[in-house]
Amino acid sequence: NKAKPSQHWVTSGWISSSPSATTRKTAARSLPTAPTNSTAPLTTRQNWPHGACMAPMTAFQILQGLETLPLRMQKHVANAMEVAKYLEQQELVASVSYPGLPSHPDYELAQTMLPKGCGAVFSFELKDGREAGRVFIESLNVFSHLANVGDAKSFVIHPASTTHHRVDEASLKAPGIGPGLVRLSVGLEDAKDLINDLKGGLRAVEKFNKQRASQPAKPLEAVS
Repeated sequence: NKAKPSQHWVTSGWISSSPSATTRKTAARSLPTAPTNSTAPLTTRQNWPHGACMAPMTAFQILQGLETLPLRMQKHVANAMEVAKYLEQQELVASVSYPGLPSHPDYELAQTMLPKGCGAVFSFELKDGREAGRVFIESLNVFSHLANVGDAKSFVIHPASTTHHRVDEASLKAPGIGPGLVRLSVGLEDAKDLINDLKGGLRAVEKFNKQRASQPAKPLEAVS
């Protein structure tokens, strides 16, 4: 037995009780348009047809990715913890902001709220400011210099020389962005490879600092 369409859909003009190609086309042409009046109730606006539909391939890829998400997140979190511990021990690093470290002010809260890990995106501050951050970023090979987060690959960005390069240090400080702040999104690569890459970046900063210290200070130009 073929189920009959709801009387609501029949009487509203969406479908015909015995639809033919002609009646379907007529019904489609007579579909109401969404109201443009922004004062209409939200429920009314939500019930109008928008036509948005996820592509089948997109839905398949999302479902496929969800199947392995728990395993990938375990690796993300483990890598992030190893990297954060390494950075916390480095002389050129002023601070590491990762709730999974006991030194973080919200460590106890994170243990309660995030018992399986604190994610894989965090930041740290280099002691030597904006130029040190730029040198550090440009010396990395495994980490990709991108503003993205949450990818299987590891990403790094230095806001003071990229996204916020036009902002002075006083304006950077207001939202908590230091001139040497570096943000990491730790991926699924081997943790040793990631740490070795960061070591290379820190060595480049150390070399840059030595070169800068060895250069004589430029004399001030006389003001006429």
